[in-house]
Amino acid sequence: MCGIFGAVGAPLDERSAARAVASLRHRGPEASGVVRPAGATLAHTRLRIIDLSAAGAQPMPNEDESAWVTFNGEIYNFQELRRELEGLGHRFRSHTDTEVIVHGYEAWGDDVVKRLDGMFAFGVWDVRQRRLLLARDRAGKKPLFYAEHDGRLYFASEIKALFAAGVPLQVDNVGIAGYLAYGYAPPPGTVYKGVQQLLPAGRLVLEANQAPKLDRYWRVEFFPPMRPPGEAEAGERIRHLMTEAVRRRLVADVPIGAFLSGGLDSTIVVGLMAKLGQKVRTFSIGFEGDPRFDETHYARMAAKAFGTEHTEFRVGPSDFELVEDLVWHHDGPFGDSSAIPTYVVSRLTREHVTVALTGDGGDELFAGYLRFAAAAATELVPRPLRQIAGAGARLLPGGSGSRTLLARARRLLSAIEMPLGDRLTAWNSYFAFSHSHAVRPEIAEHFPQVFEFHRRSFEEYGSPLGLALRHNFETYLPYDLLVKMDRTSMAHALETRSPFLDTALIEYVALLPDDYKLRGRTTKYMLRQAFGDLLPPEIRTRGKMGFGVPLGTWFRGQLRDYLRDQIGTPGARINAYVRPEVVTELLDAHAEARADVEHQLWALLTLELWLKNLGRLANPPDA
Repeated sequence: MCGIFGAVGAPLDERSAARAVASLRHRGPEASGVVRPAGATLAHTRLRIIDLSAAGAQPMPNEDESAWVTFNGEIYNFQELRRELEGLGHRFRSHTDTEVIVHGYEAWGDDVVKRLDGMFAFGVWDVRQRRLLLARDRAGKKPLFYAEHDGRLYFASEIKALFAAGVPLQVDNVGIAGYLAYGYAPPPGTVYKGVQQLLPAGRLVLEANQAPKLDRYWRVEFFPPMRPPGEAEAGERIRHLMTEAVRRRLVADVPIGAFLSGGLDSTIVVGLMAKLGQKVRTFSIGFEGDPRFDETHYARMAAKAFGTEHTEFRVGPSDFELVEDLVWHHDGPFGDSSAIPTYVVSRLTREHVTVALTGDGGDELFAGYLRFAAAAATELVPRPLRQIAGAGARLLPGGSGSRTLLARARRLLSAIEMPLGDRLTAWNSYFAFSHSHAVRPEIAEHFPQVFEFHRRSFEEYGSPLGLALRHNFETYLPYDLLVKMDRTSMAHALETRSPFLDTALIEYVALLPDDYKLRGRTTKYMLRQAFGDLLPPEIRTRGKMGFGVPLGTWFRGQLRDYLRDQIGTPGARINAYVRPEVVTELLDAHAEARADVEHQLWALLTLELWLKNLGRLANPPDA
């Protein structure tokens, strides 16, 4: 796990390259390198995971230095690929997974990316052809951004490296509209003009005197075949694929642990690690101020069942001092407040291990979110009844807390009249629907462009559940959950690996029938069946809790004045994008428990802190 940077085209001066490297040092604090093959500048900051020797240094060439790679991630099938490439006559100088990419490019060209199984973002520079290949993994676990400026194409793991190298920082109102709607800018854009993100499963090819060419090399389909496997066969296959996914993620030359929430997914990962003979260290996080958000009881239960060496941390309102650092690591505002505990647990986990396995992706594959069940169920309700229910939602009282039954019912019914796609996006929105009046017209006018990105997933045929799963896999997973995990873990040079996002497992589970995933009110039905003997009974039967933060309680208590000082004043920078009188209304309604708008307030807070600290991103210090 590392940080990568490159610039191709006009020569890049040493100072700019050094500044870019310095801005990525947290991702790879153990070594760094810069090379200048003809026509390019490539750089790398290294976190040693496989082959800890100097032979694993990057950027890394092939035998005759006609091709170079700078790479971030892990290739889980690198040993098989290495054997195949050695059979073709390629000579290796290291034992890293990095080297299979540059030799694979020689052997298979741009299709090397289709051979790679893992999490990755990389750039390959072909010296002879003056040709750049950028690529990103299928699910979007590893980030890759790029921009064109002054005759160069720049690319990097984080946007701040582009600014450090000389790309100008300009705010993009379309990106701000996307953020206010859903917590992130609509891809491939960002909150910055001219800065793009390579999409998951994306490739970019740049050849001399041509515009960049983009394509997508993979897409998962949630569309079951006519003759699905029986339940027993499916359960056995899931168990086998999941076991192999965990086994391959245990390959490392450094200590490995796991995040353990006590939920179904992380417990399965830890249980398989233990069954595979791994001495497991587990790490969990709890919260002060509201027991409804605390899962540490279940985490302790799972740790005891599998005999792990367990460490538990707690997060409270005092940890809010981290938010400005989190904004810097995210390169902008971010809508997911669970970044706070993820940042804390990553920091403390890194004191014990260098790699941690996670349960990310289980909900996306096996329909673990309650909104999936709600989407399928409400699609069966006749439209006239949905209209009546929607009108009734407006009569329900507010201010009950985001996790109460009443609050969930109000969210569900408030969007029940909408078409399926709009209904799902409304349930996940901040200011796009119920609070759109807070957004200034010159920003809100970009909402249709933002909505278009979300509606694309519903343009194809599929069951309501299948469409919901595809939409979630292509939006919330790569642009919220995986961004959060990458930035918060790499802030501390901790590598995280996600067995549930194994390619073979994704492709198999996606094609299983809907009722293998969601059966009645039982989420993750087949996953529970496949691992029924592994899981403690209390965990196997528990429902989805979610990894959230008790913002509502904190914003009414210890953080009430802090929040108002940041976003509720005439001088607040967010007033250029939202109506200050509406912000005041939201602050008052939440503080007085007349409404539960902690997520909207959080979104405004991180937007304010980003605007306040733009200078830190635009003018980073020298190396």
